[in-house]
Amino acid sequence: MNGIVKKIAIYSMVGIMQVGFGASIIEASPLQNNPTPMQRGYDRHDQGRDRHDRERWDRERQRQERFENERHEREMKRRPHETRKQWRERQKHEIERHERELRNIREHRHR
Repeated sequence: MNGIVKKIAIYSMVGIMQVGFGASIIEASPLQNNPTPMQRGYDRHDQGRDRHDRERWDRERQRQERFENERHEREMKRRPHETRKQWRERQKHEIERHERELRNIREHRHR
């Protein structure tokens, strides 16, 4: 008698788990593509928020680019203690660094 009760309890728990898995699979299925009217309203709100976020990211990207351009201009000027050869070498490295930084700033926007 004790064994039968244990088996019934185990099988009913397994059945409940299967129903739970089935419900989650049905909820995640792509067949339910028709959003309710209330969900459509949230989508519009989310689109407005997405646009706001994009504008904020664009402003931040422009600020970073402006900062990098100002830094680049300062670094490109010749320093009093530098020879012409040292200055040219530093300029070459600075141009490569500047291009790499601008690329990183622009790529960060698309991540």
